[in-house]
Amino acid sequence: MKTIILVGLTIVVAVAWARPQSTYTDKWDHINVDEILESQRLLRGYVDCLLDKGRCTPDGKALKETLPDALENDCSKCTPKQKEASDKVIRYLINKQPEYWKELSVKYDPDNIYQEKYKDKIQEVKATA
Repeated sequence: MKTIILVGLTIVVAVAWARPQSTYTDKWDHINVDEILESQRLLRGYVDCLLDKGRCTPDGKALKETLPDALENDCSKCTPKQKEASDKVIRYLINKQPEYWKELSVKYDPDNIYQEKYKDKIQEVKATA
């Protein structure tokens, strides 16, 4: 009987571990996105990290690792704070730093899949500039 309970418990734990996380970690949700966007040095550091042109901070590395999945799945695993921050960053890059937007688009969307997928959102961002 104890063996059956132990096997059952092991299966439950294995299933829980195998299940994908419902959201990305909120470990970096406290980052002040406005501070990064207002600092050319900090923003360039993140862009360089994402483009493999420079060193990555731990939060830059986490962003770089989750960005492809977030693009692919419409940020479905993003926390509300991450969605808010990503909207702010996208709006800023499109309207204030189009050269960064272009560089990142070339790297992360070379076939314009996401540009097409999010065309309405991008046009909305441009229209509210």
